[in-house]
Order: sequence, then C-alpha cells, then structure tokens
Amino acid sequence: MNKKNQRTLDRIIERPERSDIPWRDIEKVIAALGGDISEGRGSRVRVHLNGVRAVFHRPHPERVTDKGAVSSVRRFLKEAEVIS
Repeated sequence: MNKKNQRTLDRIIERPERSDIPWRDIEKVIAALGGDISEGRGSRVRVHLNGVRAVFHRPHPERVTDKGAVSSVRRFLKEAEVIS
C-alpha cells in the first residue's frame, strides 16, 4: 500500500466521519488491500475482501462520499479484519 492509500485509510478510520473523501480513493484502498471490485447495476459497486462481501453505491453526481458511506466502508473494513 502506498503513502496516499495509507492516508486515505487513515481518513476512513477518523472520527467523526469525514465527508470529503473521493470515492475513487476508497476503491484504490480496497484494491491495494487485495479486494476485488466489480461493477453492479447502476451505481452499485460489489466489493469482496478477506471473505467478506458488500455492495456500495458510488456517489453521484458528486465524486466525494458522505458520512454515512464512510461509516459503511469503515464497518466493512472491520468485518474484513483490516482495521480494529
């Protein structure tokens, strides 16, 4: 994982949740951790990491995530045992 991905992961973990993380950066972190990302219907994104699956909605028309999406990604990373 490169420095930018680590910085993004740190931003995902931060509390209170941030609402300025670009979704593209979150996808790059998941891929760097060894996760599989596939396109679903519409704005859905299927993610599989360490035996855990999730479906997220890519934000649109904005490119940044809201606080609820960041919280969902954090929960997914905890279930995948990437963070504690």
